[in-house]
Amino acid sequence: MELFATKGYEATTVDEIAAAAGVARRTFFRHFRSKEEAIFPDHDDTLVRAEAVLNAAPAHEHPLDTVCRGIKEVMRMYAARPEISVQRYKLTREVPTLREAEIASVARYERLFTRYLLGHFDEHAHDDDANDDPLLAEVAASAVVTAHNHVLRRWLRAGGQGDVEAQLDHAFAIVRKTFGTGIGAGRETAPRSAPASVTAQGEVLVAVARTDAPLDEVMRTIEQVLKDHS
Repeated sequence: MELFATKGYEATTVDEIAAAAGVARRTFFRHFRSKEEAIFPDHDDTLVRAEAVLNAAPAHEHPLDTVCRGIKEVMRMYAARPEISVQRYKLTREVPTLREAEIASVARYERLFTRYLLGHFDEHAHDDDANDDPLLAEVAASAVVTAHNHVLRRWLRAGGQGDVEAQLDHAFAIVRKTFGTGIGAGRETAPRSAPASVTAQGEVLVAVARTDAPLDEVMRTIEQVLKDHS
């Protein structure tokens, strides 16, 4: 990064990078295939960690929350070395090939999260067409990644200052509110709504609903229970 800052990215050679690092040229190419790849040395490992978050998700967790935790691995990668991350951000804005590499990395995360969400749709939540599930999964995954990148870019433009994790949580809450309905069948341990679980106790009715259910869904459950026992 020091070489790029002083000489410029295009003018800096692999030989100069290797010399500055105190290694031979062949050692450089054992780790990186190109100068461009050396700018993003940690995305492969971060993708593995993000996938591990998905695979180890607890059964009670909403799938969108799991995906949000997964993408936080990217944020932690950047936040671990703010100064380097800010320099890299500036560099990628200036060099088209680096922007393309960054876009390709983002696409890998989106594909990972799309596949995961597609396995957690509630078939009862879609009255129109189940063929829309791939579209909905991709849109939801893209929303999570876009929210993450929006907050991350804002943090980088601010010089890596501020509580980026708190900002992410706020952005994810918006995504969860917008896209949370209909995703979760593969993870639920209780019915989506439970009129069958309602019991009459004199004039008291007890209705059961998920704690993460939207308010309108809870209200529909209560209304249905009252109708069934009127």
